[in-house]
Amino acid sequence: MGYQNSFKVFLCLSVIFLFSMKIMVLEKYFEKINFTAFSIHTTKPIRKGAHYWFSQTNKHANKNITLPNCTLPPDLGPYNIQLNVPLDNEFKNERMSFGGHNKPENCIALQKIAIVIPFRNRESHLKIWLHNMHPFLQKQQADYGIYVIEQHGNLPFNRAKLLNIGYKEALKEYDYNCFIFSDVDIIPMDQRNLYRCSTNPKHMAHALDKFNFRLLYATLFGGVVAFTKEQFLKVNGFSNLFWGWGGEDDDLYKSEPLLEKAARRMYTDGLNSLNYTFIRVMKHRLYTKVLVDIGKPENIEQ
Repeated sequence: MGYQNSFKVFLCLSVIFLFSMKIMVLEKYFEKINFTAFSIHTTKPIRKGAHYWFSQTNKHANKNITLPNCTLPPDLGPYNIQLNVPLDNEFKNERMSFGGHNKPENCIALQKIAIVIPFRNRESHLKIWLHNMHPFLQKQQADYGIYVIEQHGNLPFNRAKLLNIGYKEALKEYDYNCFIFSDVDIIPMDQRNLYRCSTNPKHMAHALDKFNFRLLYATLFGGVVAFTKEQFLKVNGFSNLFWGWGGEDDDLYKSEPLLEKAARRMYTDGLNSLNYTFIRVMKHRLYTKVLVDIGKPENIEQ
């Protein structure tokens, strides 16, 4: 009788053990699925008016700890840009929020930076840019988010209008106070080129290798530029009138009729005249992509 009771106890313990093991296996399986889902690109749209922001895990959360302000690391220097990035390679960082937002873990950044990229059919460039820029920005202790603003359709590209849209869409998600507008094919060569806003609008790409590190002309202001929120509002953003892939900075400089009227148009052409149709926002692991229809060129008086 004692032997039978012992055998029953043994069977019960065995069943409990096997059941526990099954639960552990299932937990590991679903943990792997979740990790994979957050590591690959997703194109699940989020409806307009519901731009969800994924909270960042912070080891100091729910603790009465006052974090110091961030300071720049003393070892900033030349940056090793990696151009041979496999298409299936993706920069990994567990602290980064889904959608391409990251902030320092042990200090408080003084600026909240939105990096806005005008985009259409440049996937290979974007992959390289993301692979290099996330480590670059994190090294600088930046609180930042990446916004890729994609123009829908095949009509002429309007870079400046997409930048205006990026400004407005980014503010729907976070209280950014610094905006850096960047082309997708420009990467800084030195970590001391600080991705920050200053007391005046800042031209951050004034020396490019393909131009032998010289400005094409003295008034060039393009490629990568930085504005505080107040500065961008004060100038009413960029003009919405320049169509064509890139080169709108050159057009503005060379087109005397438009240039002469720029001061007068500044208060009527820009953020306050911006019209576009929101299509969808897609949260990727390393960035947020906003797809928009910006309409078509209009005949303007020159």
